[in-house]
Amino acid sequence: MTSRVYRLHSTLELPLEDVHEYFDNPDLPDGIEDVDITRRNNTLIISAVPDDDSISKYTPTAQLKASVTENRVYEEEPEPGPGGPSPNGGPQWGSLEEEEEIESELVEYACFKGDRETVLQNSALQYEMFEVLCQIALRSEKGTLTAVAATEEDIEAIRIVDGERRPASVTVVEDPSDADEDDGVDWRSNEFIS
Repeated sequence: MTSRVYRLHSTLELPLEDVHEYFDNPDLPDGIEDVDITRRNNTLIISAVPDDDSISKYTPTAQLKASVTENRVYEEEPEPGPGGPSPNGGPQWGSLEEEEEIESELVEYACFKGDRETVLQNSALQYEMFEVLCQIALRSEKGTLTAVAATEEDIEAIRIVDGERRPASVTVVEDPSDADEDDGVDWRSNEFIS
């Protein structure tokens, strides 16, 4: 049995600069020699480059997909002075001085959001690219990554919230398709269908 990712949901957001910084000197799992990073408009695609010739060059390898958005990031707010808010939270009227403008800048963010098919695509080297996504999640200050993966030895639950690993577990529940067939409509011997 090869390692595989069965369930995945991600709401990760981190500055695009941090993603590029990680890939300047990444700790890539076995099977991946390098990654190709491509940007098409507002989509970032990170594709695995295999470390051997066992995967044909025509076989699409696993890739991570993120949307790129711009967010305005504000510096720390200045202390209220004359013309700023009063201690009770309301504005002070009558001051002629202008309010200080808060310093801000536009920062591009990579947003790895969605389920497995949206964030992690293609099956060749899928688990290895999932490990790369976990490394990115540990660097993310905002968002959650939850997944159920099977390694050769075990099934594991992964949960990373705001850059920290959290406890997670797998619960096995009854498959709805195993329920009694008697509860549904028997279409083959239905008197209303001729």
